Amino acid sequence: MFFSLSPCWPISLLRAQRSRIRKHRLSFAYCTYATDSPSSSVHRGTYFENRSMALLEQHLSMSLRRVGGKGDNGVDMLGWWWIPQLLQGASMYQRRRIRVIAQCKAEKKKLGPKYVRELEGVLHRYHMSSFLDETEDLRDTSSRVNVPLNPRTTSHQHIPSLGLLISESPFTKATVLYAQSSTIPLLLLHIPPETKDPIPSSLDTQLNTAVWNPALAGVQGLLGGHMEIRWERSSEGRERPGLWWRKTRLPNWAPGVTSIVIVGEGRDR
Repeated sequence: MFFSLSPCWPISLLRAQRSRIRKHRLSFAYCTYATDSPSSSVHRGTYFENRSMALLEQHLSMSLRRVGGKGDNGVDMLGWWWIPQLLQGASMYQRRRIRVIAQCKAEKKKLGPKYVRELEGVLHRYHMSSFLDETEDLRDTSSRVNVPLNPRTTSHQHIPSLGLLISESPFTKATVLYAQSSTIPLLLLHIPPETKDPIPSSLDTQLNTAVWNPALAGVQGLLGGHMEIRWERSSEGRERPGLWWRKTRLPNWAPGVTSIVIVGEGRDR
């Protein structure tokens, strides 16, 4: 969205300082267009990150926050994924959290394997550095719910984590194959650009592809082979992604989000 930020000057001041103000306006208009135009890369990237966070929170039980900027160590978004415990005999409603380290790419071309390698490097630096210490862990507003933590997992280095790569363009076949072979838990999401459809769109149909690797979804992975992402049809006839655990649909556990009720059975896709 383009906002006009031109200042409102008194008529007397405009007459007295016409030439100086004209130069100011020209310079200001250029800077505004260069930084805030919907076509600028910064605006496009920020907008895509916000779209992604909303979708993940509403449909995939993730609570993320933007951290991109100077000194972010390559991390665009950071947060938690709220899923059931893997402990033997634990109820599916006993939740745990997995740290999510995410990168967003609003590229026009298909994403190649180098982006997955870059994300692997980001996760490696995350675990080998003090980028997130215990005090920041406690300050993280995305995790403020009553979830019992093991006292032995006070450091971020011991909390299970996954790498999330979100792209506005599709992934190449080589990218998917590389991600599948990685020993780091990875989830790849393709969220296409919004269409100019005359029919109002929603987040329900904006997730096109979800790919995870054995290190995340396999029997020996973080999810123990119990998680599924299914495309479900709502009562309005729209499709949206939903999380299923051991053939049962999961509620949305993201803090502050009310779980969505699905009418009828979800279907695989």
